[in-house]
Amino acid sequence: MDAEVECRKAPKVRIVQHTATGGLWLAAWLFTIGFLKLTFWQGVWAVVIWPYYLGVYCAPK
Repeated sequence: MDAEVECRKAPKVRIVQHTATGGLWLAAWLFTIGFLKLTFWQGVWAVVIWPYYLGVYCAPK
């Protein structure tokens, strides 16, 4: 009986928070908005297409 109950226990779930990674991403995003001198709406849009703005800035002129 005890062996059957032991097998039916739910597995333990381990939750890991990656706060440092999210903070680093936010800091880099804010730096990029300031560095490229984007307007507010360009900054909001940059969340989605951040690499595009970096590519346009860094492209040979």
